[in-house]
Amino acid sequence: MWVADKWKDYEVLDTSGGEKLERWGQYRLIRPDPQVIWATPKDRLWRKPNGHYHRSSRGGGEWEFFDLPEEWTISYRDLRFHLKPFSFKHTGLFPEQAVNWDWCADLIRRASEEGRKVRVLNLFAYTGGATVSAAAAGAQVTHVDASKGMVSWARENAASSGLADAPIRWLVDDCGKFVEREIRRGNRYDAIIMDPPSYGRGPKGEIWKIETSIYPFLLKCRELLSEDPLFFLINSYTTGLQPAVLSYMLHTVLDPIRKGRVEAGEVGLPVSGNGLVLPCGAAGRWTAERYAH
Repeated sequence: MWVADKWKDYEVLDTSGGEKLERWGQYRLIRPDPQVIWATPKDRLWRKPNGHYHRSSRGGGEWEFFDLPEEWTISYRDLRFHLKPFSFKHTGLFPEQAVNWDWCADLIRRASEEGRKVRVLNLFAYTGGATVSAAAAGAQVTHVDASKGMVSWARENAASSGLADAPIRWLVDDCGKFVEREIRRGNRYDAIIMDPPSYGRGPKGEIWKIETSIYPFLLKCRELLSEDPLFFLINSYTTGLQPAVLSYMLHTVLDPIRKGRVEAGEVGLPVSGNGLVLPCGAAGRWTAERYAH
């Protein structure tokens, strides 16, 4: 398992009864987590959160706030992220992804030290955690998300991280349509990052269901890789896409055209209250052979 254990402004304090107790900077939130199927005793830390997301038996849910600002900021290394609780329990950041940000940034720095100008494509890019990390490491980044609000939020994160003038191209677009157009334009990228949703609809009502859509999409994305690609990263929060599935897909998509190393595993967050690790999805990574060490 890859564990995001370098945070100072974030921690999972405890987990129990379908919920996790987290510290985001100076504020404590309780949010539902389907992975938490155990019911261990809840200590006093649970008693006075700053926010509690209550899941509804009818689906969805709502926030209950106790002395919590509408927005605040936390840091990871030299990066800064704006947080604000919004629809369906989210805060605008997936802290477990820090372990992937570090992996990508390390590869970008190593390639940059060789004089390479690394071009990164970040698809389904959300509020830009991977984008700002890659840009801070020296990459030129194309950030694509279908939500105008998420792209604006990502730009705020970049500016707060001192990257307002970094070479980042911000695009509000359907990722599938964008990839098809980039193929026709002949544009190529040295690295691709994607964090696809489990389910969604395109601009013309096209249905995206990750189990049936992801493999054809990967084949298209393969056409966008440069002649000397650096890495390829897929994140998944869908239980049906286990690490072995991600590994198998990356092998079958990339092995025929590129030499490299494929690895896949669970991504997790340490739980400070008991020293255990909370699983938070999976990731599949492909690394070019000469950087795979």
